[in-house]
Order: sequence, then C-alpha cells, then structure tokens
Amino acid sequence: MFIGLCLGRVILETFRPSKSLFFVRWEAFRRNILGLWSHARIFHQSSTMAKSKFEYVRLFETEDRCLPNSWIVVRVDGKGFHKFSTEHDYEKPNDMRALSLMNKAATSVMEEFKDICLAYGQSDEYSFVFRKETQVYSRRSAKLSTNVCSLFTSAFVYYWSEHFPSSKPLYPPVFDGRTVLYPSNQNIRDYLSWRQADCHINNLYNTTFWALILKAGLTAVEAEQKLKGTLSGDKNEILFSQFSINYNKEPEMLRKGTILVRRKVPVALPDGSGTREKSQIVQLHTDVIGDEFWNENNHLLTIS
Repeated sequence: MFIGLCLGRVILETFRPSKSLFFVRWEAFRRNILGLWSHARIFHQSSTMAKSKFEYVRLFETEDRCLPNSWIVVRVDGKGFHKFSTEHDYEKPNDMRALSLMNKAATSVMEEFKDICLAYGQSDEYSFVFRKETQVYSRRSAKLSTNVCSLFTSAFVYYWSEHFPSSKPLYPPVFDGRTVLYPSNQNIRDYLSWRQADCHINNLYNTTFWALILKAGLTAVEAEQKLKGTLSGDKNEILFSQFSINYNKEPEMLRKGTILVRRKVPVALPDGSGTREKSQIVQLHTDVIGDEFWNENNHLLTIS
C-alpha cells in the first residue's frame, strides 16, 4: 500500500490537466490522495519509533503490584490543612460545610471505583478500602493511590461552591495519598478502629481547646497549657462544668467520623407506580470498634 501511494504521488505530481471544471475536481482528488500518502508516511515512521533504541529506559520502572488476597487501603490526607482551614475561615472547632465537602468528594471516589466496599473519613482525611480480590489497575500501588488521590482532590475543588457558595479557594488544596495492605479481616477492622479512636481523641481535644478560647477568653498558648497532661475524663469535666457541654451529645459525625457503604434502598419508579431497590452510597456515623456494625454488615468482610 505504501509503494502504491508513492507511485500515485509521482503520477499526480506529473499529470496536471488544463484549468476547467474537470481540473478543479481533479485537483481536489489529487490533494486527497497526497494527504493519504502523508498520513501513511507518518504512521510508518511512528510505528518504527515505537520500538526505538531508547525503550530500554522502561527497565528502570519498578514493580509495585500489591500482594494478592490482602485488603488494600488508600488513605488520602490533607497537606497543610491547618493553614488552609485558617485562611479559608473554617468554623472552629468543626466546620460542617468542610466535613460535608469531604464526604461529597469521597462519594465521588466510591462512585468511580466500584471495588471500594467501605470508606471512612474524619477531619481532613479519608480511607478507602478495596476488596481483597480487586484487580483494579492490576493491583498496582502507585496507580491506585494516584488515581484515588487525584480524583478526590479534583472533586473537592469541583464541589467547593456547593458547600462554600460565598467564597472561592484562595489557592489549590493539596492531598497526599498512600497505599497500605492488611492481610486479615482483623487487621482491617483494627485499622478502622485506630482511625476512629484518633477521631475521638482529636475531636475531644479540639472541642475543649476552642471552648477555652472562644468562651473563656483564653489565648491559644493558655488553652494549650491548661490541657497539657489531661485525660479524656478531665476534658469532659472541663466541658461540662465550665461550659455546660455534654460531649456525648455532640453530633455523632464529629465524635465518630463518617462511614460510606453501599446499601440497597427503595427508589421511586418514574411512573409513580411503586419503588424498586437500588444500590446507593449511604453515610453512617456509628461505632466501628465494637462488633455490632460488623455483625450487621458481615458482607463487607466476605469475598464476593
């Protein structure tokens, strides 16, 4: 075909009819043939270059496939969010708009990656649990972490205006991502328990810290000194005795974080004749440290 196109080019270049209607049509035909010849030449060159002498550099790429039969967790964490939250006037100690935005971004990730069976988020972080048997991106660690992290970040920016309608980001937010493997069901349960315990510890401290500043008039240094060495019971006592705050009655999302799972829920039919069950991502604010959640959702730890 390549030789035929070359021969056609020689003939077309040498044969030039007189200017007439026939010439106009012939000229258009000639240019089309020359265009095909040009594309064929480019294709031939690119095919040759695809296997060039430089291809050896691929040998420097490292194999990063995750071990089989292991839970894959991709955790996304905000970078420099203490500064980011201050400069964007987040409400203290918790900004429900920001937490809702985090949940929205995480939902976007779960909608894209069907093999994520559960996600857990608190503060400026979110953990996404891929099924043990997942083959997404051939279980390549870098592919998983970069795709999840980039999608989460872009969704965070994309939906910003829905949660902060009166302001725009002053600069791009940054999230980092990492991939961690957990071989057993107990390991993955302990991981999620660790993140929820961290949520409780941090939120109790922040609730007390900001109550001392906003309600008692202490400076940040004074509030930090007052809380230095205190235990959970001490902080609960400060909140209740000084500010009449019963920490156990604070919103569960703040105390326990947010769990995202897939549930079949009834959805109304378009014609209004009834409902049908449809799998949707739902938010839960419940305890994952005990057994109750896992007994009610035992399918999460079962290989499908």
